[in-house]
Amino acid sequence: MSELKVTLVKSSIGQSEKMKGCLLGMGLTKREKTVVLKDTPEIRGMINKVAHLVRVEE
Repeated sequence: MSELKVTLVKSSIGQSEKMKGCLLGMGLTKREKTVVLKDTPEIRGMINKVAHLVRVEE
C-alpha cells in the first residue's frame, strides 16, 4: 500500500472544530510537522477537508 507524506503549512487557528479534528486525527499538531500516512479513502477525505492547510507528497 502506498503512503502519503503530509505536512501542515498553515496554522489551524481560526478554523472550525471539524477541521481541527481532522488535523488532530492525522497527527498534525504544529506547523511544519510532517507525518507519513497510509493512502486510504478515509485519509484522502481528511486531506480534502483541510487541503488549504496542508501539503501532500506521494
